[in-house]
Amino acid sequence: MTAAFISRLALSGLLGALVGLEREFRAKEAGFRTHFLVAVGSTLIMLISKYGFSDVLHQDHMALDPSRVAAQVVSGIGFLGAGMIIIQKQHIRGLTTAAGVWATSGIGLTIGAGMYTVGISATILVLIGLEILNVMFTSLSTHSILIKFRAANQEDIYELLDKIEKENIMISSYEIHQDHHQGELLYFVEIKGKAKKKGNKVELIKSIHSMAHVLFIEIE
Repeated sequence: MTAAFISRLALSGLLGALVGLEREFRAKEAGFRTHFLVAVGSTLIMLISKYGFSDVLHQDHMALDPSRVAAQVVSGIGFLGAGMIIIQKQHIRGLTTAAGVWATSGIGLTIGAGMYTVGISATILVLIGLEILNVMFTSLSTHSILIKFRAANQEDIYELLDKIEKENIMISSYEIHQDHHQGELLYFVEIKGKAKKKGNKVELIKSIHSMAHVLFIEIE
């Protein structure tokens, strides 16, 4: 029986490590070690839940619900996942990794329960889902962009706005401020928009910086 338990722990660790490697290669918040430990720990708790109380369950007038031990894994993983999620400038990061850790705990519980086929199938589905979703969102999603520049007249402003839109940047808003600099009236413009992630981010920055009067560019 002990050998069977050890084999479940080993298999669970292997499956968790596979999910962790995918996250590790993408330099995410939780990688190989985190997913490995979550999977092994979940399996261990499931083994305790299923078999750890066998000596007392057979006693007279003893009624226990061993599944309650395994159920605590779900709430425990919630705290771990919350620590991986970062909210910064209205952007949420780490949500996919937190969900991956949660799924890994489920895989660990499944292996601990002896449902090998289900656990392996779930691991394959998680890996496929992570890869496919990454490809889809990389090609379809956008990122925020902030551009600041100065212009001598309004014609220069509209000309630069047209050039920026030709770079596949969707302008969501812009502000124009007038200021006198060395006796000359200048227009300071701040543009906020969305840029498609197709293409090289460095090339996009170089292209916009090459435009006249651009002072600052920030891409998130």
